Amino acid sequence: MIKNYIKIAWRNLLKNKAFSSINIIGLAIGMAGALLIALWLQNMLSMDRFHEKSDRLYAISNRDDHTGKKWAWLNTPKIMGPTLKNDFPEIESFTRLDDGTGNQFIATYKDQKIVSQIGFADPGFFNMFSFPLLKGDKNNLLNDANSIVITQKYAKTLFGNEDPIGKIIKIDSVNLVTVTGLLQDLPNNSSMNFEGLVSWDYAKKIGYVDTNWSNNSTYTYVLLKAGTSLPAFNEKIRLVSQNHINVGDNEIKSTNEIFAFPFKDSYLYDKGEGGNYTSGRIQLVRLFAWIGAFILLVACINFMNLSTARSERRAKEVGVRKVVGAGRKSLMVQFIMESILISLVAMVLALICMVLVLPAFNNLVQKNLTLSLLSVQTWLSLIAFSVITGILAGSYPAFFLSSFKPLKTLKGKLNTYNKGMSIRSMLVIIQFSLAIILTIATIIVSKQIQFTKDRERGYDENGLVYTSISGKLDKNYVSLRNELLNSNAVLSVSKNMSPVTDRFSNGWGFSWPGSTESDKKLLFNRFSSDANAVQNLGFKLVKGRDIDVYKYATDSNAVLLTETAVKSMRLSNPVGQVIQADGENWPVVGVIKDFIIDSPYDEIAPMIILGPKSWFTTIHYRLNPNNSTETNLKKIADIFKKFNPDYPFDYKFIDKNFESKFKETQSIGTISMLFAGLTIFISCLGLLALIAYMAETRMKEIAVRKVLGASVGQLTSLLSLDFLKLVLIAILIASPIAWWTMNDWLKDYSYRIEIQWHYFAIAGLMAILISLATISYQAIKAALSNPVNSLRDE
Repeated sequence: MIKNYIKIAWRNLLKNKAFSSINIIGLAIGMAGALLIALWLQNMLSMDRFHEKSDRLYAISNRDDHTGKKWAWLNTPKIMGPTLKNDFPEIESFTRLDDGTGNQFIATYKDQKIVSQIGFADPGFFNMFSFPLLKGDKNNLLNDANSIVITQKYAKTLFGNEDPIGKIIKIDSVNLVTVTGLLQDLPNNSSMNFEGLVSWDYAKKIGYVDTNWSNNSTYTYVLLKAGTSLPAFNEKIRLVSQNHINVGDNEIKSTNEIFAFPFKDSYLYDKGEGGNYTSGRIQLVRLFAWIGAFILLVACINFMNLSTARSERRAKEVGVRKVVGAGRKSLMVQFIMESILISLVAMVLALICMVLVLPAFNNLVQKNLTLSLLSVQTWLSLIAFSVITGILAGSYPAFFLSSFKPLKTLKGKLNTYNKGMSIRSMLVIIQFSLAIILTIATIIVSKQIQFTKDRERGYDENGLVYTSISGKLDKNYVSLRNELLNSNAVLSVSKNMSPVTDRFSNGWGFSWPGSTESDKKLLFNRFSSDANAVQNLGFKLVKGRDIDVYKYATDSNAVLLTETAVKSMRLSNPVGQVIQADGENWPVVGVIKDFIIDSPYDEIAPMIILGPKSWFTTIHYRLNPNNSTETNLKKIADIFKKFNPDYPFDYKFIDKNFESKFKETQSIGTISMLFAGLTIFISCLGLLALIAYMAETRMKEIAVRKVLGASVGQLTSLLSLDFLKLVLIAILIASPIAWWTMNDWLKDYSYRIEIQWHYFAIAGLMAILISLATISYQAIKAALSNPVNSLRDE
């Protein structure tokens, strides 16, 4: 029986090639879009869940109240891990991790030198996390300061085809480490990112480790023993930080709490607003899950409309089958079998589309997604998806077509226009509503990005370049600075805590004349400068002068304040005031206008720019505009090579760095735009089907009107007006939904646009024009038809 159904379905598919092609293309596009989104979301939902002990793995997090709001963050003091392991028997193992992001190490083997991302971890790391080890004993890895574990790709780069185990690598031209383990490359659903790991003892050896309980600068992970109650454990560890900070005559009393949060959830729930992790990337997952469902639903609706548009042509077939004994159930099975067959063919086409666009999609979402077509599980999932889609798309046409009365169909008196139009009209409204919602979302996202890009940055990015301090740069900085200034390649140079686009540090505990106890909980961003930051970075000086340790020896602990910091401190005459922090006095020498160092979407936080008694990671320099960029960079490269010969010259332009802050939001906007376009395209296919269906069912009416003198224009308007009404209804339905959705999305941004009425007008006008173009073709074709052909059988 099933074989017979498939044979008949295949014959119908071949018999109506044009209809079948349109149906398959529409369904394939929808399936390809939904599958791409599903592949992306599956990667995000599986992030960090492949570890065998994931149910017992936890990240230690902080929670505290700052400026009236509770916040949670995952960075912890370096002393946290060993302290917890020593004091709490519920912990089976622990590890600290600095995965090397931002660390620049030069690894040397023979004549090969490469810049490497090498992190630090405790010996328990590989017993806690299930990264596949190709070579080495995981129980003896990272046990001493002279060992290193590397990934397969990194080993290939450094050693070629040689066996890496036992090989000795020189790090930073100083320290020798031996390769004791070879890891398979990290899976693409791991949030960790490193090329190699050295022991935490190595970190101690190079002076990276401290015991400061207020320095939250690393990640701490614990493996709890089986059966441990998380709420009870969190209650026990809650005051650990306070108990170590609030000792002696410490002037600032900590209210910081710590708690354990499931590691497997830390990627998706990464926003700590409110003192807990309840949002973050999971919102992106939910958003695009809806978009994937939308585009598949639109494709299925399109299938329904196309199928029911052919009802007149299938009516006699249904009548004959019923006369010879076919029941309604068997007819429904037949029609659903046809839709499943079309869905399976569409799936093949969708897979071809996916393979072709996956590289571009990966680039868009910054992932390395792959579709394993050699996996049995993959094929079973794809077949199941096709069958479910086929049933979903074919259910209404099967129900509709199998309901025809045989007597009416065989007499040619079937008129399904009035009967089925309301349901099909609703389907078109749903299609266009979804398309309009996505179009409005795309417009608002693009407007929000442009609004933020146009925001006053507070510094001059033109020709501003930075290089991270590594190797001997810090030691040779004064000579390097002088030679750069004398080279005519740069106008100015400064040494700073971080790139001017990135905040590396913030803190609290500052006091000043007139400050209160609650002021010590104010959170300030921190930046630093040795000299000439105002000139070099293009800050706007409001009061006082710049920090310059080369002119003023006492400026080693001088500070600049931003206008927001002055306002937060309630200082009427800030220059000359003294700020206390960490047992030091920091005299204020100047005030500058605010500049954006955090997310450009957020409000600007108060900032303190500290003098050279602070620390530095970055050298900024401004290129001489009188020379070509290429000439400037060549001179600068030679100077850096002279003072830091073991490291390659690496530089980044500040304007490119700022632009990268929009990458994620731009990706969301681009993906929304692409899928809005696909949704509109599929919707127009459905609209084309419906106008064809209407023309087919009203052909005699059109012929009579034409005989009585109706013009082509009048007939076109007659056929088009009903469909334009549907699009207008879709606009009315979509607009409030889009407003509510995008208003909720914009709540995450402190610096945001106001949603304007013309965004909805633009999206609505686009929908009307596109639908009108689609309708007009078929309507004019019907209006131009010869009335004799329609009336000759009457």
